[in-house]
Amino acid sequence: MLWVKSFHIVFVASWFAGLFYLPRIFVNLAMVPPGSDAERQRLRLMARKLMRFTHLLMVPAVVLGVWLWAGYGIGWGPGNGWMHAKLAVVLLVLGYHHACGVMLKKLEAGTNTRGHVWYRWFNELPVIMLVVAVCLVVVKPF
Repeated sequence: MLWVKSFHIVFVASWFAGLFYLPRIFVNLAMVPPGSDAERQRLRLMARKLMRFTHLLMVPAVVLGVWLWAGYGIGWGPGNGWMHAKLAVVLLVLGYHHACGVMLKKLEAGTNTRGHVWYRWFNELPVIMLVVAVCLVVVKPF
């Protein structure tokens, strides 16, 4: 199980690296001045490639997490409320990942209505979710 846990941590860290950087590309895309088509195309290409790579990292992170959850039997009985909270955070992260995909499609279609400041705030959410998840796993507050 330690191998599974090790690879889970590696894939989660890598997945989050993508979730940290992808909205940063969205910030830059929202700031591209009109008429800068080459810059816009380059940023869209970067975002598409990063989104694809982030998808590939998410799958083993989730699969290994489920393996750990089933293997350790965590989450059942008293004193395991932290796991339910962590699973809720994981669902939020999956929703955030999906939202990034939706935003990327809008940015590619030219139908984006959000500005760079909004994306800057959106970019902070995975940091908060990662801090909460790690604290829940390490501290097990309830």
